Amino acid sequence: MDKLATKYMGLELKNPIIVGSCDLSNSVEKIKRIEKAGAAAVVLKSIFEEQIMSEAKSLRSHSKHTEEYDYINNYIRAHNLDDYIHIIENAKAEVDIPIIASINCSTPSEWVNYIKKIQKHGADAIELNVFIIPGDINKDGRQMENIYFNIVRKVKKVANIPVSIKLSSYFSGLANFVDKLSILRLDGIVLFNRFYNPDIDIHKMEFTSTTTYSTSRELSQPLRWIGILSDKIETDLVASTGVHTGEDAVKCLLAGAKAVEVVSVLYKKKVEEIENILNDISLWLDQSRFDDITQVIGKMSKPQIQDPSVYERAQFIKYFHKR
Repeated sequence: MDKLATKYMGLELKNPIIVGSCDLSNSVEKIKRIEKAGAAAVVLKSIFEEQIMSEAKSLRSHSKHTEEYDYINNYIRAHNLDDYIHIIENAKAEVDIPIIASINCSTPSEWVNYIKKIQKHGADAIELNVFIIPGDINKDGRQMENIYFNIVRKVKKVANIPVSIKLSSYFSGLANFVDKLSILRLDGIVLFNRFYNPDIDIHKMEFTSTTTYSTSRELSQPLRWIGILSDKIETDLVASTGVHTGEDAVKCLLAGAKAVEVVSVLYKKKVEEIENILNDISLWLDQSRFDDITQVIGKMSKPQIQDPSVYERAQFIKYFHKR
């Protein structure tokens, strides 16, 4: 076995680097470049439920007839799905790394039928990218969580390939929530999603967005929660947001991640940066005298370290005490 090999959701990966869902994975040519750069798997650019519904709504606004309305609705969905399936089929014919389909959804009903077609045409796994802003004052945390549970239950009923879910950290009882998701037999959980963050230009009186790309400084969030959860649940965990270097990747593996998803660093530099990340991981393994990645995963998760409280410490008492 190669020293960098790992296993995620039952998929055999030649190394722990997965390219996350982004514009860099929205075509076969780009996926071929990703494989050549050394990535072990790729998550396709998401099908966006919101985008499809918006497109359908725009066209339907010109229709006054029920039958035409339904035809447009169905056509938009089918057209987007056909394009997506085409990418899956052609990518599977051109590359050897696992192809993970990504569905960005907020309701379970529309996507269950799509799952059957996506897996039929060759996807190796599915990543559900679910996020609903908890901004409805009339819905409590349990009601919001139930939306996620319902989506997972319905997808798992029809899926015969591995299913993961990519989460945000916006949950009042995150550890309990992740544990309940794991009980639903999810194969993987990706921590964490990174979202569009609104900002306001006070001179132009316009909405803008904050920094698009992540930095290594944001790694502490997935690192904390993977370290806390990796020994508590059966589901494989993957780190996302803030993984920019081989050192970042090693930290996540030590905390208990089975693999990491990278995106921002590939935009900031180039897809070929994957090779540098892998070289750094290999060098660290040699210097630390580990035979392979499997000896590293979870070695510094919460139960494995002398002071487990470091993962849950919320204040800077220790830091300021030293100063």
